[in-house]
Amino acid sequence: MAEPQEGVKRQSCLKRPLLYVGILLLLVVVVLVAVTVIQTAPVPQKLKYGVVLDAGSSHTALFIYHWPAEKMNDTGLVEQLGSCSVKGPGISSYWTEVERAGPSLRACLDKAMESIPAEQHTETPVYLGATAGLRLLRLQNPIQAEKLLQAVEQFIHKYPFDFRGARIISGLDEGAFGWITINYLMGNLQQDTSGVPDTLGALDLGGGSTQITFVPDQVVQAPENSMYFRLYGRDYNMYSHSFLCYGKDQALKMLLQNLMVPDQGTIYNPCFNQGYEKSINVSDFFNSPCTPGAARSRNQTLRVVGTGNSRQCGLHVRALLNHSTCSWTSCSFNGVYQPTVWGHFGAFSAYYFVTAFFNTGHQNQSLSKMKEAVENFCSMSWVEATTAYNIKERYLSENCFSGHYVLGLLISGYNFSAATWDSIQFIKKIKGSDAGWTLGYMLNLTNMIPAEGRPPKPLSSTSFISIVVVFSLAAFLLLLAVVLLAYRRMSRERQMLLT
Repeated sequence: MAEPQEGVKRQSCLKRPLLYVGILLLLVVVVLVAVTVIQTAPVPQKLKYGVVLDAGSSHTALFIYHWPAEKMNDTGLVEQLGSCSVKGPGISSYWTEVERAGPSLRACLDKAMESIPAEQHTETPVYLGATAGLRLLRLQNPIQAEKLLQAVEQFIHKYPFDFRGARIISGLDEGAFGWITINYLMGNLQQDTSGVPDTLGALDLGGGSTQITFVPDQVVQAPENSMYFRLYGRDYNMYSHSFLCYGKDQALKMLLQNLMVPDQGTIYNPCFNQGYEKSINVSDFFNSPCTPGAARSRNQTLRVVGTGNSRQCGLHVRALLNHSTCSWTSCSFNGVYQPTVWGHFGAFSAYYFVTAFFNTGHQNQSLSKMKEAVENFCSMSWVEATTAYNIKERYLSENCFSGHYVLGLLISGYNFSAATWDSIQFIKKIKGSDAGWTLGYMLNLTNMIPAEGRPPKPLSSTSFISIVVVFSLAAFLLLLAVVLLAYRRMSRERQMLLT
């Protein structure tokens, strides 16, 4: 009876090591798989947000941007998340009622609060850039311009964002950042080609100023028109100039001032459709440094009558652009140096909206077609124009002037021709983002925001590889032990059967 009991004890002794080693092997495999899954799992990409308020001369717009926390070649990959147009006029219009300027932004700032995750409000930078409207007000009344900006800053500070302040953007900055925007959106700044890739020149037309910016094929002679940027590891040397007072709204005021006859209460304007009439308050309408003499008219109210003469309108528009002097090898107008335009250009803001009105079905119609469309509209009576178009009176009444002004500015001002007209692309949006200076501004500012990498992996690469090697070796040895123990057990059982 002793021999069977001894055989059972031997089998039990063989089973226990095999069980223990098997359990240990299973644990090692589970740990190895778990570490690998956790380490190789995709890490969610963290986004950063930014808000830019474009306080223009005629209106204010808010743009919301986001970009990955990590950056490419020291420049963030910024995309437009949303936008909001502030109701009412530009903030410069509130210069006599500064307390109203900030609250006018409430609806759009509230939209930004909704669009950006609440946990990131405090780390989201907000910038307000004021353009030609505030540049003109600063010339006219610098104390009031400063009060206006301070009132706006106080209001925005009520929001939980990281408000970085409100400032007046220079004309050169406005032009340069517009250039960055369109070239970024077109993918021209990230090309992996040797040398400097082809870029689009930028043509921006606002209410108070107009800008031209491009990379010339020659050295910029005037230092004040030279701009330098480094983006995505590349250097760009550009020509840029901003013409204050030559935005569409201010140019119309200058034209009406030139048409004024002293001590008479009527202005006959060939750039308004025949039959159109309106009254203007002299002090309210000519309220800018661009038209200083008109505000001193003896007549407080003037009657403007449209005569609808397209040829005369074109002559008066071109008369706004002075070509009498040029001390450089080449100039645009008013004696301002400008290299010869070359390459392709993107024209946005008012350029787009004006040409879109005269578009005859082609996205970028020829110069002759554009001239013909402007001529046809200017020849319409006001009754015919209001019957043909369902547009607000202000914009419709100014379209004859606007058409001639765009043509005059591009042809007579910047020296484009019938041969180079087709190089201009009139654009509103590119890949869902608005063309304008704000995205370029945000791109430039991301260089000053510390880059954050994606959240770190649980283990460093060295630690992960070491753990995988050690546990893999342990698993192999344990598996080998299981095989040996199983073999010994089978041999013992076979031997017991034979005995």
